[in-house]
Amino acid sequence: MASVDRPSVVDAVVIGRNEGGRLVACLTSMAGAARRIIYVDSGSTDGSPEAARAAGAEVVMLDLAQPFTAARARNAGLAALAEGAPEEGEAYVQFVDGDCALREGWLEAARGFLDANPAVAFVCGRRRERHPEASIYNHLCDLEWDTPVGEALACGGDALMRRNALLEVGGYRDGLIAGEEPELCLRLRARGWKIWRIGQEMTWHDAAITRFGQWWRRTRRAGHAFAEGAALHGGGPQRHWVAETRRALVWGLGVPVAALLAMVLVGPWGALVLLAWPAQAVRLAWRNRALGVRMALVVGVFSTLGKIPEMLGVLEYHLKRQFGRASRIIEYK
Repeated sequence: MASVDRPSVVDAVVIGRNEGGRLVACLTSMAGAARRIIYVDSGSTDGSPEAARAAGAEVVMLDLAQPFTAARARNAGLAALAEGAPEEGEAYVQFVDGDCALREGWLEAARGFLDANPAVAFVCGRRRERHPEASIYNHLCDLEWDTPVGEALACGGDALMRRNALLEVGGYRDGLIAGEEPELCLRLRARGWKIWRIGQEMTWHDAAITRFGQWWRRTRRAGHAFAEGAALHGGGPQRHWVAETRRALVWGLGVPVAALLAMVLVGPWGALVLLAWPAQAVRLAWRNRALGVRMALVVGVFSTLGKIPEMLGVLEYHLKRQFGRASRIIEYK
């Protein structure tokens, strides 16, 4: 716990690429709340670096010769913080994506929680979509952010973290194009650190997903993250993302292949195997019935349909790995 004569200090690292007005809102939400604000830009062409400087942030430009990843950007922000004066107390870092804005009272609550719980490395709160009514995809994101309060396996991109804990495990894994936070949290938990979610409102998030193709790319990226996470840590005791990868392959690839084989063996009636998809959608809708009939059905349908792009992401990762090709970030905005 931070002592009275050596109080904790909070800095912030914001990452972004062509976030426009969302970035300005993000930086404005942190004005006066963080001691230093580092903005790491990943090749923006919309004037984001200039807007960040005007808002009082220190700007780090990533080298365009190397592939962009959120993990690499966050590590660059950490490195920039390390170039400052030595800390006089416990150092915390608030990581925020450029399409998010901090909620009032979050930093005070999160800082107090870390001060009082020295075994906790990450603390996160409730991230909410700013416009869940704009599209069904935004609404699904808002539901995705609603995770249980208490000790957790991982936090997302928005979280307050102990800098010494991050440095202890070497920071983020630069090459991951997605899923970098759960992978980092896994390594932290292996070293005895805890991850926690509190009930405090934390950030507004603007997914800005209005088209089916955006949702499809975002879901394919999730499949890629599942496969890479399982390749890195699936053999360990926690079986990191092994089940998620298996589900993507079973429902996204196994069901249509089984239907095709059945049609070859027994004729058109073999297509009935595809009824496994609507059956699964109904099962998932029943599990989420507390959301109401309409939203439960939406969750069931999209959770089932999403296994196809997830499967494509899994296959993409393994094909690239097989042929020695580097993974590139999958953007959906």
